[in-house]
Amino acid sequence: MLEDIFQSPTSVSLFGVFVALLLLHLLYSSFSSQKRPEPLGPRPLPVFGNLFQVDLKRLDQSLFNLSKTYGPVFQVYFGPKKVVVLAGYRTVKEALLNQAEEFGNREITPLFYDFNQGHGIVFSNGDSWKEMRRFALTTLRDFGMGKKMSEEIIIEECGYLIKEMEQYGGEAFNNTQAINYAASNVISALMFKKRFEYKDPVFQTMVEKDNETIRLTGSVSIMIYNLCPWLGPFLKNWRDMMKNIEANKAHLRKLISDLKETLDPEICRCFVDAFLIQKKHLKDFDEKSSHYHDENLLYSVMNLFAAGTDTTATTLKWGLLYMAKFPHIQDRVQEELSRVVGSRQIQTEDRKNLPYTDAVIHETQRFANIGPLAIPHKTTRNVTFQGYFIKKDTTVFPLLTSVLYDENEWESPHSFNPSHFLDDEGKFIRRDAFMPFSAGRRACLGESLAKMELFLFFTSLLQRFHFTPPPGVPEDELDLKPVVGMTLAPKPQQLCAVRRR
Repeated sequence: MLEDIFQSPTSVSLFGVFVALLLLHLLYSSFSSQKRPEPLGPRPLPVFGNLFQVDLKRLDQSLFNLSKTYGPVFQVYFGPKKVVVLAGYRTVKEALLNQAEEFGNREITPLFYDFNQGHGIVFSNGDSWKEMRRFALTTLRDFGMGKKMSEEIIIEECGYLIKEMEQYGGEAFNNTQAINYAASNVISALMFKKRFEYKDPVFQTMVEKDNETIRLTGSVSIMIYNLCPWLGPFLKNWRDMMKNIEANKAHLRKLISDLKETLDPEICRCFVDAFLIQKKHLKDFDEKSSHYHDENLLYSVMNLFAAGTDTTATTLKWGLLYMAKFPHIQDRVQEELSRVVGSRQIQTEDRKNLPYTDAVIHETQRFANIGPLAIPHKTTRNVTFQGYFIKKDTTVFPLLTSVLYDENEWESPHSFNPSHFLDDEGKFIRRDAFMPFSAGRRACLGESLAKMELFLFFTSLLQRFHFTPPPGVPEDELDLKPVVGMTLAPKPQQLCAVRRR
């Protein structure tokens, strides 16, 4: 039969064309692969990828270790899903700042879609994200984010937090809830023009459900869910998270509804008011008007409330734990506070005269490394990066652990060392590799507020209390191993807040 086919001139011609095209394709593929090499990485297994080569319970450390073998740009497979990992300060900076557009999209995992349905600020892309982020930045700045107005809100909340700690009379207690409530009240004041009592059961439930959701987000079962979304209803952690999210959405809808009923377009009280007034002002034919709908308002508020509570509170808890763990550092902070400020209320402007204290706060952020993987990015187009070809829509992990612990940037990255931020004369110095808020288009939009909160809460507490382990517990036994979730939080443990004389 083959002989019959090849005896036909037309068939021979077609066959010749087919062979020529096949050869050209092979040559092009070979040339293209040489010209556009993809990042290296460990050899993946069918179906499972590299899941057996990483520790999902501490993924950032596993990836950091792999970077030492495969370099600052490498790829791993989570099941069939390819992820490019960026490691080290220079590589992460080059991607997020120098090629911000190409690496600027958010990876919307199944879980992140569950969170926001594509709306809001943190887990969205495109024009809606751009408009919501722009609006949030502008509005929060108008309400004094990082300025005098927010300073007054934080100082007032410092007073409530100090009273809460004073009631224990120097005895050991777990400070987790009080610090969570204090940080949450600051963002609540900006969102709703409202402060909640720490014993308010609805407020307590909202904050605790947010904290639990952030913790569960980093669990192994949720990582598996992102690979196999059909497993969701069978996973307890996923079911618990969905219940938490629905409960908090109901609470936030009620707060938004109350503000709608009392809205005066001439008086803007808070973020929600600003959104509603903007919605009224935009004409139907304005292209921006389509973004100002109830779902974008709800999910933007959810994003800001959760992020504004967790990151600041978690960092502050680490800071107090480090002070109890390293009493000689705490002593130096308190000596500087007493010498420079005395007993008066600390102001943000005092920071410039408190270099050692400022260095300790920055070192707390670096060493605690609470957002080790950042929130995953996705490439917006095909990109060549450090000689490697990365396709459009590839998931990218900017590994912040590798930035904050980069041995080429920090003198002693694995030690708590405030000298990282001090020069030889004891003056505070900024470090380029200090990147706890990420960088570029997706950097934390509440960075200035978070910095002010950390400074005022930390100094106000250290001004009044000396933090120690519980009686009979030596400093060496305080556990610095984190609880791994979407962020790295300290294990719940008791400390004593002893009133200073």
